[in-house]
Amino acid sequence: MANPGPETLKLGRLGEDLALRHLKEKNYRIVATGFRIHRGEIDIIARDGATLVFVEVKTRTRTAFGRPEEAVTPAKQRQLRRLAQAYLMSQGLGDVGCRFDVIAVRRGDDGGYAIEHFRDAF
Repeated sequence: MANPGPETLKLGRLGEDLALRHLKEKNYRIVATGFRIHRGEIDIIARDGATLVFVEVKTRTRTAFGRPEEAVTPAKQRQLRRLAQAYLMSQGLGDVGCRFDVIAVRRGDDGGYAIEHFRDAF
């Protein structure tokens, strides 16, 4: 996979910032952002009450190649599960309840951004 260009990185950062704001408004407690291990990254790790939530954020300016949430393919889901297991082991959190959420961020026709939060997405 080719390295993303600066505009793609900027858009991804914007989406993650919007997702963080959304989660905070929903009273999630942010634990970590951009957790990198084993050549992969978990965008956001948060607490929703006692549940540890691993959040994948996908941002798109148009849907010509599909909706943002459709980019979380079965292969991506497997990668995120492996990364989450590595995080849990690194933190000594063997018995914590957890789930995977996806936050899709799309630019609307008005130039604003719409957020759709898929709880327990996979």
